[in-house]
Amino acid sequence: MNILLVEDNPGDTRLVSEAIRTSRAPNRLYYVADGGAALMFLRREGEYASMPRPDLMLLDLNLPKKDGREVLLEVKTDPTLRRIPVIVFTSTHTEQEVRHAYDLGVNAYCVKPNDLDAYFSLVQSILDFWGTRVRLPMG
Repeated sequence: MNILLVEDNPGDTRLVSEAIRTSRAPNRLYYVADGGAALMFLRREGEYASMPRPDLMLLDLNLPKKDGREVLLEVKTDPTLRRIPVIVFTSTHTEQEVRHAYDLGVNAYCVKPNDLDAYFSLVQSILDFWGTRVRLPMG
């Protein structure tokens, strides 16, 4: 499964990368650090022209250039991108933010745990569910 991580925090990028590396299922992680780059990656523009289409996107909300809410809105209103499952993976956990993300069409909203074991467990659960239990559309 090709996973696009949109995350501006290098520490979180390393943690997700390590959790994916230790996953049972074969996964390939790609990451970008801002919302503008995420949309370029998804649309295969510029330096991302040869990148594969992700099967799943993990999206932080608080990003430079374009925040995660803007990215989510563009993805879910674009007929060529809207089938890509988007999992908000953020430290923001207000009820208003959760509701807004679901109003925009997010597939799941996950709050980053502070505990390292819980963090790894959550990433593993996401990978297990979306990688082995759910049938995703091709291309």
